[in-house]
Order: sequence, then structure tokens, then C-alpha cells
Amino acid sequence: MTSSIAGGVLKPIELVPTENGGSIPGTMFSIIRFSTHDGPGIRTTVFMKGCPLACWWCHNPENWQHLPSEIYRPERCIGCGRCIAGCPTGALAVGPQGISTDPDRCGHCGRCVDACPAEARERTSWQVGAADLVRSISRDSLFYDQSGGGVTFSGGEPLTQPDFLLAALKQCGELEIHRAVDTSGYVESGTLQAVARHTDLFLYDLKLVDPQKHRAHTGVDNHRILSNLRMLSESGAAIVVRIPLIPGVNDDSQSIALAGEFIAGLPRRHAVDLLPFHPAASAKYAKLGLAYRGEHLAPLPPERVAEAARRLTDVGLNVRIGG
Repeated sequence: MTSSIAGGVLKPIELVPTENGGSIPGTMFSIIRFSTHDGPGIRTTVFMKGCPLACWWCHNPENWQHLPSEIYRPERCIGCGRCIAGCPTGALAVGPQGISTDPDRCGHCGRCVDACPAEARERTSWQVGAADLVRSISRDSLFYDQSGGGVTFSGGEPLTQPDFLLAALKQCGELEIHRAVDTSGYVESGTLQAVARHTDLFLYDLKLVDPQKHRAHTGVDNHRILSNLRMLSESGAAIVVRIPLIPGVNDDSQSIALAGEFIAGLPRRHAVDLLPFHPAASAKYAKLGLAYRGEHLAPLPPERVAEAARRLTDVGLNVRIGG
């Protein structure tokens, strides 16, 4: 996803089964309070794990799988080998950059984290019940009320955990907390329709309209994404279309023209946020032991971003840069 982060991280909340959906577990990566870039007003952004896409430029590789994941910090490693000895699958070995992980053998059991005396390894996710999460985020209701803010469910792709998401959305609605869902739209239409009934705003990512380029750079076809966006527009849902502007991927004139034509042709008009690429995620890939396919990408010059915004504005769209 393309969510921006501001503010501080809430501590993981212990999962305590409660009534009204509290026992439905969801797997989180991060919860950011006082975010101002993921919808209107002051918000709490809930980053949920799991994503069906594999975008080259992904800023949150921790969220690709529903399974917990671990970060390795070689600068803290003392080379004691306890993590290697404690790994039940033999996924860890000494390498030139410290301890390397074989991703095909790693079961993400977390035993290496428990075994490390130097805290060179860290879990990047936890589970929480829907009611317990909502109780936590509702503590900032005063800020939501004063600023017109609320909660944003992001990821990863929050719709890969539909039962948890629906439970949390319904409970936020009961508390009159504004609800936004940041989604790629790559989900069964019936699931999206169910979520839409309890969502006040969709932040809808639109990477590419060309199906071949979309598959090449995200790993999936975009037919479902485009049809779901049209369906939401027809339904009257509030939508902000978010376009991550990626150099060499979708910043060319043809890709911009196709995106503008598609968005302008939707049943209703929707604001567009143009989100220029930034390379801040490269350090995450190194800590996770993952190859970063976007390593060669560089930030776009401001004039290129302005030109893309102008092209979209020329077809009648209301465009913000870095919305």
C-alpha cells in the first residue's frame, strides 16, 4: 500500500477474547496514532498483514504474509549462534553479512527472536481481537471529533482479513468513529460490497491500467481491481483514488493518460491523490533479508510530478500531490 506514516506506534495489545467480536483475531504489523496522511483529520492507521500483490516498490514488505515475520539487525548481533541452534527448520546460517535466513525454510515461529540475547531479532507483528483494538483506538476519539478524523485500516491489504476487518468496522461505526479502508481493490466483489456497507471512505490504490504492465510490476492481473473500482463508484461510495507515481513504471505519458481516462470515465467524480515514490523502504528489505526489486528506483524530479498532475487535471480530475 501507499500509506504515509506520522506519529507514534501503539504498543502491541494482548489478545483478550471479549463479547461482540472481540475474539476474532487480526494480525497487525503496526498501529500509528496521530496520522495526518491516511484520510481526513487526525487518524489512527492500523496496518494489517497480508497482501496478494507483490509490487516492486512496496514500502511495507513486512505485510506480505499473514504469518508473523522477523527483522534482523546485524549491527546488534554478537555472533553467539543461539538463534541458529534454536531454529527448528535449519533456516539460519552464518553469512558474510552476519546471520542469513533461507526464506524457503523459515517457518516464522519466532524461536530465533526468543533465543537472541542481544535483541538483534525482533517480531514485526502481533494478534489482537477486534473489540480490544477498537477500545484502544477509541481513546483518541476527542482528536477524531475535533479534526474530522477517525481510523484507517491499511496494510498490506486489510481485505485479506475480512472477518476481522468487518468486526472492527462495525464496532467503530457503533462508536461513530469515521472509518476509512486503504485497499488495492484486489478482492472478491462480494467481500468488497460487505465491507463497503460499513466504510465511510475508500482510499483506492490504482497502480496501472494497462493489464500487462500491471501484472509485470505487481504479480497480478488488474481486471478485478478496475471492475471493483467501477462498482464502488456506481454504488455511491466515497472514494479517493491514490496513484503511486513510480519512475519507469507508471510515470510515462501513456500510463498517466490511461489512468486519467479510466478515472474520468467512472460513474462519479472522485478526487485523486498522486503519491510520488520515495526510497525509504530499502532498509526494511535488508533487515528482512529480502531482495528489493525497486532498489534502482530514484525519486522523481518535482517537475515530472507536476507534469503528471497537470495531465490528470486536464481531463477534469481534482488532483493533490502527496495527499
